[in-house]
Amino acid sequence: MALERIARTARNGFRRSPSGASARTSEKDMLCDGASTRKYCSLPSLETDTRNRNFLYLSSISKVNHNSFWSRGIRTTPTYQFPSAERIVEESDSEYNNPKYPGLEATKPGEKPRVVVLGTGWAACRFLKGLDTKIYDVVCISPRNHMVFTPLLASTCVGTLEFRSVAEPVTRIQSALATGPNSFFYMASCVGVDTNKHEVYCETISKGGLPHEPYRFKVAYDKLVIAAGAEPLTFGIKGVKEHAFFLREVNHAQEIRKKLLLNLMLSEHPGIPEEERKRLLHCVVIGGGPTGVEFSGELSDFIMKDVRERYSHVKDYVKVTLIEANEILSSFDVGLRRYATNHLTKCGVRLMRGVVKEVHPKKIVLNDGTDVPYGLLVWSTGVGPSEFVKSLDLPKSPGGRIGVDGWLRVPSVEDVFALGDCAGFLEQTGRPVLPALAQVAEREGKYLVELFNKIGAQNAGKALSLKDIPLGEPFVYKHLGSMATVGRYKALVDLRQSKDAKGISLAGFLSWFIWRSAYLTRVVSWRNRFYVAVNWATTIVFGRDNSRIG
Repeated sequence: MALERIARTARNGFRRSPSGASARTSEKDMLCDGASTRKYCSLPSLETDTRNRNFLYLSSISKVNHNSFWSRGIRTTPTYQFPSAERIVEESDSEYNNPKYPGLEATKPGEKPRVVVLGTGWAACRFLKGLDTKIYDVVCISPRNHMVFTPLLASTCVGTLEFRSVAEPVTRIQSALATGPNSFFYMASCVGVDTNKHEVYCETISKGGLPHEPYRFKVAYDKLVIAAGAEPLTFGIKGVKEHAFFLREVNHAQEIRKKLLLNLMLSEHPGIPEEERKRLLHCVVIGGGPTGVEFSGELSDFIMKDVRERYSHVKDYVKVTLIEANEILSSFDVGLRRYATNHLTKCGVRLMRGVVKEVHPKKIVLNDGTDVPYGLLVWSTGVGPSEFVKSLDLPKSPGGRIGVDGWLRVPSVEDVFALGDCAGFLEQTGRPVLPALAQVAEREGKYLVELFNKIGAQNAGKALSLKDIPLGEPFVYKHLGSMATVGRYKALVDLRQSKDAKGISLAGFLSWFIWRSAYLTRVVSWRNRFYVAVNWATTIVFGRDNSRIG
């Protein structure tokens, strides 16, 4: 009876917590380490926990504002952001009477095995695209219903491309999600995983459209693929969460565009002091990686070609500053780095070396005490594990990602795989953690879906059926090169397989043509390829649109 009471408490222990998303509890009082995430831990055996008298119950889940996923700042991370879970030692009898979560129960004999995919990024969508739905049913769970073609996202901030050109609905990538009788897409956030029960627990906010707020449900899986992505790194710097913009989602690009155009229009108002006008029109980019450099180049093009024609009263006040602690594009060839530095400087981008100490509403402060006023601040300093990933009771690779072996399996649990920016090789594999790049995630997704189709054909798709199945060769990543545009029809192409290897490096107009051609062919659908080509042609002929909508 005691074991039954414990099991029922673990299943039904969700209750609303009064604590906010920023609440912190000590490690002693938290179910899982993580400042703003809650989850179901992989439950140990009930017998062991009863004996040790330290069974942890997850009972408190505060309401998650899912709309904050799409608002400004680091608080709107593109993946998951959840309140802390609390440990409950005693439960009242009323807890046992709570109804069971609705959702999808475990598959029955004779039914197709169910694959649950968490995320709609590069890795998840490449996996979904290739999955054989004659063998599997598939359920995709993500707070967004589309994939973002991130290499072209910077172009949408200034109107070179329309936002819909870089967003591909996930149901067009895998049609079974819309048409399959037992395959579904759920726009929700995964808040926990129980690897013993083979279940994931989800939550969504509907603004009154569902019976309960937040609405919670569960999905049982035969195989689980975690491709939950990563979130921007802020290094704990004060003020970044409140005042910076990020560039990882379509809504981030929309907010940057609105802020940029608003500042341009406000600066033309009569009576604005000159110093305030300079501040409003000063765009600061933190981080000299490909995203920061490409955004600076696009912004420079927008200023030189469009702002000078349509905002002639304030054209001389618009400035762009790129701040990097070391060298820009550090993974590129030395010659390409020099070319990018000279070209950006020629285009009017001011390059600064420095480390940000803190961010204020209208200025940033560097470690050397320098104040840098800004009207628009874009933060692009790389990505790290999300709070959701940190909270999972799974082995971690160096850097905090979910640890995987050579076949992208999470070795400590059955039927769980991880890939993309949220996963990294365990230290004992002897492999380095791969960079958080789109091509890495895509290649991992391609490898894993081929593995799934192979084991599914051997009737090993069901839960706990992989033990005696040969998996073949482990995943091997071969770098195909790097590309970045720097504005004014110029780009960099570095085809070396590693930073220290030798290979072809190109810069200039030919590289720009290669860059555009390569990404046009990589856009997921013919529909979006058509959109991108038409947008590029329209921009060349008519210029960028400067309408501020919303």
